[in-house]
Amino acid sequence: MRAFLPSPFTLAIILTMVTFILAWCVYQPQNEAVTQKALDILTFWQNGLWDPPLLVFAVQMMLMLVLGHTLALSYPVNRLIEKITQHANGTTRAALLVLISTCIVGFFNWGLGLIFGAVLARKVGEHAANNFQDLNYPLIGAVGYSGLLIWHGGISGSSLAKVAEPGHLKDLVASPSSQVYSQLPNNIPYDQTVFSAFNLTTNILLLTFLVIGIYFLSKWQPGSDKKPRVAKKAGSRSMVPIVGAEKLDHTRWTSGIMASIILFMGFYLALSSPNTLSFGFINPNYINFCLLGFSLLFHGTVSNFLKAIDDAIRGASGILIQFPLYFGVMGLMKEAGIIQVLAQFFVDHANSATYPIYTFISAAIVNVFVPSGGGQWMVQGPIIIEASLKLGVPLERSILALAYGDELTNMMQPFWALPLLGITGLQAREILPYTLYMMFIAAVVFISALYFFS
Repeated sequence: MRAFLPSPFTLAIILTMVTFILAWCVYQPQNEAVTQKALDILTFWQNGLWDPPLLVFAVQMMLMLVLGHTLALSYPVNRLIEKITQHANGTTRAALLVLISTCIVGFFNWGLGLIFGAVLARKVGEHAANNFQDLNYPLIGAVGYSGLLIWHGGISGSSLAKVAEPGHLKDLVASPSSQVYSQLPNNIPYDQTVFSAFNLTTNILLLTFLVIGIYFLSKWQPGSDKKPRVAKKAGSRSMVPIVGAEKLDHTRWTSGIMASIILFMGFYLALSSPNTLSFGFINPNYINFCLLGFSLLFHGTVSNFLKAIDDAIRGASGILIQFPLYFGVMGLMKEAGIIQVLAQFFVDHANSATYPIYTFISAAIVNVFVPSGGGQWMVQGPIIIEASLKLGVPLERSILALAYGDELTNMMQPFWALPLLGITGLQAREILPYTLYMMFIAAVVFISALYFFS
């Protein structure tokens, strides 16, 4: 990995260059002048860079990273995770603990699983460093990323959540007068996707084989020289005299009142949601809202909270500078028609038995360039729906195939690993050998399930 893999930012630049070349080969403008074609492609890229909804998403991710890390620095959370990490002695036990915990949380919500896995991996590493224990810290960081290998088949999966919305499938197709439109159901509920016997069996098999694979890998590579930088203990007071209005920064009631308001509203939103039982109310804004409330509550004072923010915010630089580059790639892939060409190629060469596997492969490839489950579904979804109906493949099976492909290549695309890298202090090249190992295990499980269970 050190020989062939550059930094994530350099990799983003390389992917941008490759996408420019693909766009030039695929895009056919009405005005065939070379200058106009080049300007169109550059415009697609520039519009993608500063796409307002995607920039909002980038800020959501930065807040999730910073607030999640801030919460982990609080005394109560430190104590809780220390209790858990006491059982994580040695690489094998630590890796399996982090793997199973992260996958379970990731199945319920991708954002929560991402931050939970990163924080737990960091605390396991700190526990080993404080107790002078040998530990393969890059492996622990890699399995802390495993929630992104199971998320899209879970409750917060973008495509599964969208098709469960009444009317979404029909809104996604081009024309109400088309033959496809009349064949579409009003929606595909979770009992046919997330909680179907096929999906639950596939995810149980995935977790089982990951546990087996990580067990043997941890025995083969039990230690490394990489150690985490031990986090500072939040909550220590400055010796500088506190005078006047500064006392508000150091009193518990200031942060306590605000935390109480936020958490009350969070519980109200959860209990009043029509999707309470399916956890459908959980989204990035809700997670950040609750993280802010719990961070203020657990740090006790505004002063302690801000000190922890200062420590945590350093890890957000990767998201700030790299997300826009990927947004530009997404703009090129969508507007130049690259995704449509790729998806149509697999449609033209598939039959009813092989189509779910081809969908899986195409989604895995697209995810390398467009690492967004929701964005990928909106572009690739209409093609999948039409082809499924023509080939007689159940819609829910094709949609799950897309979900599996999308989550698979998260293990080779460091885009979503940026929050984890910021929290753990690891580099992409240190965890990717292990995430690729998990990706190959998952690929075998997914392809086998799609082929034999169809």
